[in-house]
Amino acid sequence: MSKYLVIVESPTKARTITAILGKDYEVASSMGHVVDLPSKKISVDVEKGFEPQYHIIPGKEKIINQLKKKAKNKKVIYLATDPDREGEAISWHIKERLSKAKEDRSFYRVTFHEITKDALKEAFANPSDIDTNKVEAQIARRVLDRIVGYCLSPLLWRKIVRGLSAGRVQSIALKFIAEREKEIEKFIPKITYSITAKFKNKEGEFEARLDKYKGDKALFEEKEEALKCIEKLKEELFNVKKIVKKEVSKKPLPPYTTSLLQQDAFGKLRFSSQKTMIVAQHLYEGTQIKDVTVGLITYMRTDSFHIAPKAKKETQKFIKDIFGQNYLPEKEHHYKTKKGAQLAHEAIRPSSIKRQPQELDQYLNADESKLYNLIWKRFIASLMSEAIYENTKVHCEGKDALFVAEGRKLMFDGFLKVYGKEEEEKPPPSLSEGQELNLEDIKIIEHTTKPPPRFNDASLVKILEEKGIGRPSTYAPTIFTLIKRNYTKRVKGSFHPTDLGIQVNDLLTEHFTKIVNDDFTAQMEENLDKVEEGELKWKKILQDFYPAFKEKVDEATSKIKKHVEFSEKTCPKCQGRMVIKWSRKGRFLSCENFPKCRYAESITTGVKCPECQEGELIERRNKRGQFFYGCSQFPKCHYTSRNLPKEEAEKENEEEKEEQ
Repeated sequence: MSKYLVIVESPTKARTITAILGKDYEVASSMGHVVDLPSKKISVDVEKGFEPQYHIIPGKEKIINQLKKKAKNKKVIYLATDPDREGEAISWHIKERLSKAKEDRSFYRVTFHEITKDALKEAFANPSDIDTNKVEAQIARRVLDRIVGYCLSPLLWRKIVRGLSAGRVQSIALKFIAEREKEIEKFIPKITYSITAKFKNKEGEFEARLDKYKGDKALFEEKEEALKCIEKLKEELFNVKKIVKKEVSKKPLPPYTTSLLQQDAFGKLRFSSQKTMIVAQHLYEGTQIKDVTVGLITYMRTDSFHIAPKAKKETQKFIKDIFGQNYLPEKEHHYKTKKGAQLAHEAIRPSSIKRQPQELDQYLNADESKLYNLIWKRFIASLMSEAIYENTKVHCEGKDALFVAEGRKLMFDGFLKVYGKEEEEKPPPSLSEGQELNLEDIKIIEHTTKPPPRFNDASLVKILEEKGIGRPSTYAPTIFTLIKRNYTKRVKGSFHPTDLGIQVNDLLTEHFTKIVNDDFTAQMEENLDKVEEGELKWKKILQDFYPAFKEKVDEATSKIKKHVEFSEKTCPKCQGRMVIKWSRKGRFLSCENFPKCRYAESITTGVKCPECQEGELIERRNKRGQFFYGCSQFPKCHYTSRNLPKEEAEKENEEEKEEQ
């Protein structure tokens, strides 16, 4: 019989750890949280110091009973959940449930950032107590979010439709998306013109841009001005005024944090934030390599650039052995960590740099292989030498004009040896100062300003992190919630706010400016960090926040009245006016005489169904939250499409090109 019980939150993690620890340890999974605040009521006693009223999550009674059974006759229980606030809270709740038994037993907390033999050996040799500061920070966040959600949701129900909800972080994210859409709608493009020329001499030819004309910046607001300028430039004689060569170095990017991994995985692999975290979780918890289950990367929820000394030393030796001493920098690179980062955590890295991506392809699925390759290359590159370029800048002078030609040449690839070479900007041919040049060609380049791009997974995560809103564990769930609640939809990678999302945002920004204020939300995150660091009591956050918030809720409740918006249609059944109403799926038309008359119909796109030519296409949403277009004559007509008919789809493609 096993001597010790180890409790983790994931079955996969349990299997990996079992293979490492051996027969003296029985490893069990809690399947995540075992207790939470019940969803059908606020479950926070505001009058008694904001005490949370936890209950066992439905369906988890069986798991708790199984854990109690496994804990029987075990003198030592190790709580080995993830090394963050959520993991600490899970361990605390499990201990609360298991320590109520009469048996005399000891509980120890063990934390590790990678699931390897060495990491587990060190963790179990140095167990600790549960970090109550971390637990209290998690309680504070949970209680705060529950109070905000339960106070704001009824207002959304009253103004828009039942079943909606609001959240502290998601409301800010929605505001970013909705306000960006308004910026795009208001945007007026501006056209300017620049001039480029092709010069030639016996060494070759090259292009240069007009930098100055008669001492002023050469950017024209009128095409006629640019054309007049060209006619005069054709009459000028040009020579090489100055050649500037400069050696510049390019530092490798830091290893991945959660947000940087989500941004890069979207940009390079088109993975959503949620998909990135799911795949990373698989890599962290363990994959079977030959006959051994191995955790391939370190813990994937982190905001730190810290690297364990042992991992750093192993990687530096690998670089030296494979690429040579000159690929190691003389001084280690230092990357600035953002304020509030958890320095005890590590950056996301391979658990062993020796496991090269190509060697693991046969053991991983396509998505796991792509993400591991990204992590491996980014990490090893961060410890390699800088790339060295030679930049060349040539000034070509005429009577009234100054053209500039630039280019660069890679002198030493450094970290690019692994990370991949960039496209070179071909430098001008070999020239000497004073040399005469022949003007071969000259042309106008038209520039049209573009509206700000819509947010996507990468840019939304980036702005949330920059503003200090949310933490590594919240980015992906926030985006998932916005899509699930139909506040925004993902169209070809970009987030478009729905009509419902704009309605919700308008209500919140009008009545709850503090809740959707970037600085306020960021300050709240800092306060939660202070609770974790033991500098602030968690109830103090609620005591400072709640009174003013409750007053604002009461004020808004008395002011907000449901707005009735009439359409131009009449009810075909009773001839009453048709009213625009909302559901969680979007807008629809309903008879004003509801519930006496229950006639309702969808609001169509106005585009004829290409199959039956009778109905019009309606935007619909399936159970997975994906949008598609279906015929209004369903079930008579079963036509569906992910896009509108060809002419509409082409219009959307043009809009996307403009964004990019």
